Amino acid sequence: MIERVPQVAAAIVLPVAALLGYIVVAEWLLGRLPAGARPRLRPWIWIGPALAFVGFFLIAPAIETVILSLKDATSTNWVGLDNYATVLTDSNVHLAIRNNVLWWIVFFTSFVLIDGLVIAVLADRVRYEGIAKSLIFLPQAISFVAAGTIWKFIYAYQPPGVEQTGTLNAMVTAFGGEPQPWLAQAPTNNLLIIVVGVWAWAGFATVILSAALKGVPVELLEASRLDGASEVMVFRRIILPLMLPTITVVATTLVIFALKAFDVVYVMTNGNFDTEVLANRMYKELFSARNYGRASAVATLLLLGIVPVLVFNLRRFRAQEAIR
Repeated sequence: MIERVPQVAAAIVLPVAALLGYIVVAEWLLGRLPAGARPRLRPWIWIGPALAFVGFFLIAPAIETVILSLKDATSTNWVGLDNYATVLTDSNVHLAIRNNVLWWIVFFTSFVLIDGLVIAVLADRVRYEGIAKSLIFLPQAISFVAAGTIWKFIYAYQPPGVEQTGTLNAMVTAFGGEPQPWLAQAPTNNLLIIVVGVWAWAGFATVILSAALKGVPVELLEASRLDGASEVMVFRRIILPLMLPTITVVATTLVIFALKAFDVVYVMTNGNFDTEVLANRMYKELFSARNYGRASAVATLLLLGIVPVLVFNLRRFRAQEAIR
């Protein structure tokens, strides 16, 4: 362990030293250029390392994935669009797309937004607001693998007559009911997995939406109430429209997470019992079937689903900047 200390230190120090050296050399070169060219080139000099990082670790792997999707299982021969034809006619992929769209994008995103908005409104400007929001945000501090493991124990099932180890079934049997294999019963098992995602992400939505809520001018709210507007009307006509840009950002973030949902599903069911999602399908193609072509095709489909959301976010951000 001790003999690895120099290697670890070098791995930490060398990138920092390289970045500092880059800045010093770049500024020296800028100083030798004509004064009129410096303002145009300086921003590119500063964002150059970030662009290189994104290009090397994001864009290049994405291009390589698309190329691999056009090859066979061993990535040796070109097969054109055969992998896409196989993937798009696979019933397991159809199930995964349905689950990603219906259960994750629609239900998960809606539930998190509604929960976050309701909690933000109810907790706004009350005593112990900070403590309440901290408790709600707490699940964000743990990994989603840990969250899936916790809730898998809660949903655990034992046959009738055997002591129930799962919290939910223990409560059911305590009231005279029959234990249920919750994670094996479709389609309610998808809903129960969504509960885990909502539990983990509601705090994120609450904190962001609460910050937007506090940005609504108090004078505007008081004036509308003095004019006879009800609380429902104030929320619907004033608060909600002013919070809409923030709600859109939170919604698109949740949609991106929903498209690439993997860890919770993998830990709780591994995609069995009709709970398959695209990311888990890609994992199985890559590590179980060892089919790099089909795994890359599924990954490309995921990328194609995420890109429009990112473009929408970027265009909305530019529109808001133009207004300012």
